[in-house]
Amino acid sequence: MELRVLQYFLAVVREQSISAAAETLHLSQPTLSRQLKDLEEELGKQLMIRGSRRITLTEEGMLLRKRAEEILDLVHKTETEIVDSEETLSGDVCIGSGETDAVRLLARAAETMRQLYPNVRFRISSGDECDVSESLDKGLIDFGLLIGGTDFSYYDHMELPARDRWGILMRKDAPLAEKAALRREDLWDQPLILSRQTCNSSDIIQWLQRDQEQLNLVATYSLVYNASLLVDEGLGYAFVLDKLINTNGSDLCFRPLEPPLDVGLHVVWKKYQPFSKPAEKFLEILKAQVQNNVRK
Repeated sequence: MELRVLQYFLAVVREQSISAAAETLHLSQPTLSRQLKDLEEELGKQLMIRGSRRITLTEEGMLLRKRAEEILDLVHKTETEIVDSEETLSGDVCIGSGETDAVRLLARAAETMRQLYPNVRFRISSGDECDVSESLDKGLIDFGLLIGGTDFSYYDHMELPARDRWGILMRKDAPLAEKAALRREDLWDQPLILSRQTCNSSDIIQWLQRDQEQLNLVATYSLVYNASLLVDEGLGYAFVLDKLINTNGSDLCFRPLEPPLDVGLHVVWKKYQPFSKPAEKFLEILKAQVQNNVRK
């Protein structure tokens, strides 16, 4: 399987048309069709259904699209690290992160680095712990910012001088909005909206002291902004981390939990990972800023 053919395949997926993709690739349509047919024969699977107006990916085609994007992204990252390993520091630093106000700490380190090395670029991807860990394991990112406890068996890590606090996002006219803080008993019978990561972890479940089957779980979310829209439309009460949604001037409000439920934050990276020069320098700057913050 050649990288060139994977690029052809992704071009067809992007254009949803072999003829349109051939035009952007400066190939003849028969040549591109032959390349795709050879790819399907090589894999022994049909990758796309050719309709009269657009192509549709099969299940195997959707899997190949995901893997092809990862492969080409990794190739680009590797080429950049090698080409940009000269004395003048340049290249990409790739970071995956959950949604947290602690991204500010990474942003400060990034700004410090940009002042010293203006040719360095930062590529930030958002996702929960599963997304970030998967990208780390595949070598698609240099660092991950993880929220809460995690298994550090495969990672080196650094704890950040910050903690996030769970609370409830709700409408201001909701019955529970009258309370200054919410206890677990207040939420047992309420329609709840949990993050996908929360459903796969035990922090919230342990705090609630209820099995997930006993809860009135009406929705899950990956992005907190989407959760805020669900809440705004009256779907339920959302467990969210503090400082992520600005409720000023909106119909929403945030209430902390009682007893409080705090989570730590860690920057992690693969053990024994050979860093690019930009990634190595960024980690050096971040560690220095964290140590200075701790001293203060």
